[in-house]
Amino acid sequence: MKISLDIDCTPEEARRFLGLPDVTSVNDGLVEVLAKRTSEMAEEIDIDKLAEQWMTAGAQGLGNLQRIFMEQFSAAQSKKD
Repeated sequence: MKISLDIDCTPEEARRFLGLPDVTSVNDGLVEVLAKRTSEMAEEIDIDKLAEQWMTAGAQGLGNLQRIFMEQFSAAQSKKD
């Protein structure tokens, strides 16, 4: 037996119905702090250096992934033969 219920309500109504606390003010405070820190850090970031680090790490990760795939394909091929 399968029972399905469709309830049309807002997240606020669902929160109240389930008796969950209202953390809107806490969330707003955290978002404000994170936005402030992000804007402060954005002024200090060297975009060229950051992009270079990401590209290097991404290329290494891709190379490692290719190596792992090739090892697995080789192992599967040798088992097949």
